[in-house]
Amino acid sequence: MSDYLVIVESPAKAKTIERYLGKKYKVKASMGHVRDLPKSQMGVDPEQNFEPKYITIRGKGPVLKDLKTAAKKAKKIYLAADPDREGEAIAWHLAHTLDVDIHSDCRVVFNEITKDAIKESFKHPRPINMDLVDAQQARRILDRLVGYNISPLLWKKVKKGLSAGRVQSVAVKIIIDRENEIKDFVPEEYWTIGAEFLKGQEKFQASFYGVKGKKMELSSEEDVKTVLKQVKGKEFDISSVTKKEKKRNPALPFITSSLQQEAARKLNFRAKKTMMLAQQLYEGIEIGKEGTVGLITYMRTDSTRISEVAQAEASAYIEEHFGKEFVRNEQRKEKKQTNAQDAHEGVRPTSANREPNSIKGYLSRDQFRLYKLIWDRFIASQMASAVLDTMSVDITNGDVLFRANGSKVKFPGFMKVYVEGSDDNLEEKDNMLPELEKGDKVKAEQIDPKQHFTQPPPRYTEARLVRMLEELGIGRPSTYAPTLDTIQKRGYVALDNKRFIPTELGEIVLELISEFFPEILDVAFTAKMEQDLDEVEDGKNAWVKVIDDFYKGFEVRLKKAETEMEKVEIKDEFAGEDCEICGSPMVFKMGRYGKFMACSNFPDCRNTKPIVKEIGVKCPKCQEGNIIERKSKKKRVFYGCDRYPECDFLSWDKPIERKCPKCNHILVEKKLKKGTQVQCIHCDYKEETVN
Repeated sequence: MSDYLVIVESPAKAKTIERYLGKKYKVKASMGHVRDLPKSQMGVDPEQNFEPKYITIRGKGPVLKDLKTAAKKAKKIYLAADPDREGEAIAWHLAHTLDVDIHSDCRVVFNEITKDAIKESFKHPRPINMDLVDAQQARRILDRLVGYNISPLLWKKVKKGLSAGRVQSVAVKIIIDRENEIKDFVPEEYWTIGAEFLKGQEKFQASFYGVKGKKMELSSEEDVKTVLKQVKGKEFDISSVTKKEKKRNPALPFITSSLQQEAARKLNFRAKKTMMLAQQLYEGIEIGKEGTVGLITYMRTDSTRISEVAQAEASAYIEEHFGKEFVRNEQRKEKKQTNAQDAHEGVRPTSANREPNSIKGYLSRDQFRLYKLIWDRFIASQMASAVLDTMSVDITNGDVLFRANGSKVKFPGFMKVYVEGSDDNLEEKDNMLPELEKGDKVKAEQIDPKQHFTQPPPRYTEARLVRMLEELGIGRPSTYAPTLDTIQKRGYVALDNKRFIPTELGEIVLELISEFFPEILDVAFTAKMEQDLDEVEDGKNAWVKVIDDFYKGFEVRLKKAETEMEKVEIKDEFAGEDCEICGSPMVFKMGRYGKFMACSNFPDCRNTKPIVKEIGVKCPKCQEGNIIERKSKKKRVFYGCDRYPECDFLSWDKPIERKCPKCNHILVEKKLKKGTQVQCIHCDYKEETVN
């Protein structure tokens, strides 16, 4: 018989923690929540102060029976679910089920699964924090009131399987608003004038800045001609040289949202995948003789704060491997987000000394890539700033002014390890100019005017959308990944070239919600609701009052919508071909995995087939079929012959119409990290990379 029973959420954690605590402790897993609101009904009574009705989750009976048996044998029970609202609620439900006094020291929390952190946390058990529980309950009940009232309306008026929610509806609105911006965008013409100058044997680039020292915008070819008429000859004067030393600070350690954004930029991970892998790294991976070890701290956080112990360990590592000058010696002011709870540290490795390459053999490829990203970011955040030498040069010919800017890394600092990515894929490059002094003469080798047109704002990638939701104060760290997943599963948006585009269904649903439930789509209202719920967590507001304030107006609009919302018929779009079985027209349908073709004579004819996208290239293998774009079960695009299975030609890279000039085999476009390269699939022929 064990003296103590410890209950965590997952079996992976249970095994590790039991090893750290020793023989007196038995550690078991609840496998997440054990009680929840029923799926088959609202489960909330607005007439009784929104009293929730909790039931045992289907399938959790055996788990609870096992926990109850173990609880009877233990002298004391510790509830060690995750250190957040959700974890506090799980602990509260477990306490209720196992008859544990919530006011006793039964709750244990830790930010990382390491021996020292676990042992320290068990020295400081505490009662269950009911403010945290109430905050989780309030969110759950609020989302239930919205979802379980609006969703059935959408089923009746539009189609079954739809849903509405506070955060997901705003996310769809943001995507649709951006699409409308793009549709309404009117390109404007503008020009630039680039120039290549020669100083001795050294060439350098500069751009037109203005006339008579004032910046001038070039909006037409006439403007360009006017400027170039003022240029007399090819000789220019260096009228000004400004040299400066510039510091560049490293990015702060990851929080949940910045981790999702950077993993999307650098690793091409979806938010859902990032969180799944981070959970695995947090819960623990078996590392040879060390056994199962938690590799990172808790990954649901909105704080960049780092413990003094972790900072000291990182500094010692940096000094040993890079030198004392690379250690951060100044305290940086960390800007705290308006709504940040600051409950946990930033996401970091549990040990700075556990280098990614030293444990690579124990991790899957994707686990390693994410761990390395987290490790690199953390180590860089504790390193000295980079120092850049910058140079700005004004080059004049009469009244016409060109300007050249250059920079060179003087001291790399944190850049030795890691540089933060950008949504626009812009990378800073060294662009050192030749030694120039005021009064020098340079020769214009080439002056090159170019016409441009302004571009519409870009569609949202997952990373951009997460950043926008965060900036607006919509949702919290734990909500971003499931929100993006839900709006795609419901068919409200689709991904095109990794960017969100709204569907017709998404626009219809948004229009109905906008008409009858405008507060659900009001960004300011939703952000204020998040703040109210945060106040519940801080003990500054009562959860019943927050829900009641919202529900009074919502209930009125709900009754109005039930009588006034008209039924919407979504007409099928004809595919332009007939069913080969019954001859009826084929139509496009939206399914769980995107669009497909189905017979319009359903249910009498159940013929369906995927949408075929031809790329205009004949099959190089059979010479009869055409190459079409297909998708694997994991939604990865590949290319194959449309005569499959008669012809089994397959390529992950896109074939093109041209043949290899060297061996006459097929050429393909191979996607590289930076651009695309045309290559032969048979010989070593390659063409220049195109960005």
